[in-house]
Amino acid sequence: MKTFGPFEVHERVGQGGMAEVFRATAFGASDFQKTIALKLLREEYVGEPAWERMFAEEARLQASLSHRCLVQAHDSGVFAGRPWVRLEWVDGRDASTLLPLPEALAYFVASELCLALNAVHAAKDEQGRALGLIHRDVSAANVLISRAGEVKLGDFGIAKATLLKDQTRGGVRKGSWAYMSPEQVSGRPLTAASDVFSLATLTVELISGARPFDGETALETMDRIREVQLPQVPEVLRACFAKDPAQRPTPLQLRQTLKPLAGDERELAERVTSAA
Repeated sequence: MKTFGPFEVHERVGQGGMAEVFRATAFGASDFQKTIALKLLREEYVGEPAWERMFAEEARLQASLSHRCLVQAHDSGVFAGRPWVRLEWVDGRDASTLLPLPEALAYFVASELCLALNAVHAAKDEQGRALGLIHRDVSAANVLISRAGEVKLGDFGIAKATLLKDQTRGGVRKGSWAYMSPEQVSGRPLTAASDVFSLATLTVELISGARPFDGETALETMDRIREVQLPQVPEVLRACFAKDPAQRPTPLQLRQTLKPLAGDERELAERVTSAA
């Protein structure tokens, strides 16, 4: 256990290309304390202006997004030269540790993620301009499920805003390739429909325990995605796998289709508790 500024840091719970996340405790007046998730810029990028600027901008974007199905950012700062972001702590498990789920529960998780993606895609800046946010990494490890059955989409470290194009490195594919859309693996421009393809891939994994496009190598996986070499999938998801992004449903359209088939948070909470 160690301290980092105003926080007491416990174990590391995740890491990505730009940052790592720790379970930590925040302290305040009158013996106040609260468990939080503390996101830190990776040490090798501290002092690198481009990475520090991207980290700060993405923290600002995450703080501007408020929805029950999104992990919330509450504060940010710099301590000993290292940037940090204080995030909501979700007491539960990530979806990758609960596979496979009963079909009804998988559809419930997916329907909640539809709300999260809709909130991301609809985000606007202070002037009311669309930010054009695309999550680009809808994956099992990025879906947090609480002991109360809440579903939250996390890790905006790879989110891309059209107004921040100068702060993303061209040619770098930041998502997990097994969940990518055909246009993403081909390096074509992305729209919100790319996240819908990724969500459908995740939903198949939630049901079957296996990602539908997995190959022996990353290149084989990406070839399968590019050609949409799809195994048997539930009919309710088939439109999400259209090669043409314009033919895929929006998140809210998909949610409307899934809701009649979905379980509820009580059943999901029991699943998380029993897996603990």
